[in-house]
Amino acid sequence: MELKLISKQQAQPPFYVGVDLGGTNIKAGVTDDRGQVLWVGQEPTLVERGPEDGARRIGALIRRAIQEAGLRPEEVAGVGLGSPGTMDIPGGRLMVPANLKGWEYFPIRDRVSEHCGMPVTFANDATAAAFGEKWVGAGQRFHSMILLTLGTGIGCGIIVGDLLLDGEHSHGGEYGHTVIDCRPDARSCSCGRRGHFEAYASATAVTKRAQEALAAGRVSMLSRRLAEGAKLEPKLIAETAEAGDELSRQLILETAEYLGIGIVNLMHTIDPNGILIGGAMTFGGKESRIGRIFLERVKQEVFLRAYPAVGDTTEIDFAALGGNAGFIGAAGIARLEKQKKA
Repeated sequence: MELKLISKQQAQPPFYVGVDLGGTNIKAGVTDDRGQVLWVGQEPTLVERGPEDGARRIGALIRRAIQEAGLRPEEVAGVGLGSPGTMDIPGGRLMVPANLKGWEYFPIRDRVSEHCGMPVTFANDATAAAFGEKWVGAGQRFHSMILLTLGTGIGCGIIVGDLLLDGEHSHGGEYGHTVIDCRPDARSCSCGRRGHFEAYASATAVTKRAQEALAAGRVSMLSRRLAEGAKLEPKLIAETAEAGDELSRQLILETAEYLGIGIVNLMHTIDPNGILIGGAMTFGGKESRIGRIFLERVKQEVFLRAYPAVGDTTEIDFAALGGNAGFIGAAGIARLEKQKKA
């Protein structure tokens, strides 16, 4: 979705800053009370410099965001920080985040707060993205919803009303590590366990299956594109599927089947109004023919496997906010926290 920025004069105060911390980039933005965005920017995470340097630069980015949005610090009612897990949300600490090596057990919430001079609300990045979709994105029509973000792994955010399902130990929504294949020779997940959802429906899994098929001698347009210097990734697989490549189409439909299986389990556990699919791997989403085919195959798999009373009442769709969901949702969670304290 193309992000449309508004001016301070068009905005509805109070204002919030949201930060989406990733392994590659830190993205921040300023929203008003309706989730409209005044400013957005990012800078590299530079994980190798360590967590204290990261916290300092996040604080500086927050201050820059406020200034460049034309605001004074006192006009900002809250700051939200979304971070990849694992984490201790009540304690404001990272635990062992896979994408932030060397940042283990760091009290990031309080250190960022000290560097920016404001209280910070801490959240899981997938939960923040889900809240962003529910606040101003494709999830606005749902009371309860789940967002699955498909990328290197699988993120999951679960929102019921204004409740964020963080779990007792801050590990709620770690749905990528649920088991969908219990065979002894099931595919291995990046965490080292077998049969996990991520091992079948993530971008890493799709790329691995493509590599295996090509190594086995499958004829595919992918071989020519790789010889020309293209990178084997879901975007390339989507492009070749659009161009009529049978292997690429098969890989996408297989992924849809695995995703459908995972979604059925989620539906029977949470019973949400809607499930949204987002992240880097949507095969073009609604704007692409193969993306629409992918979504329809997911729905077909759900229809075949779900108990009708659940399957017939749960909407499945693509998310709308793209890479902006995380910082918008983090700002929204800061807003929610302020409302709870009022």
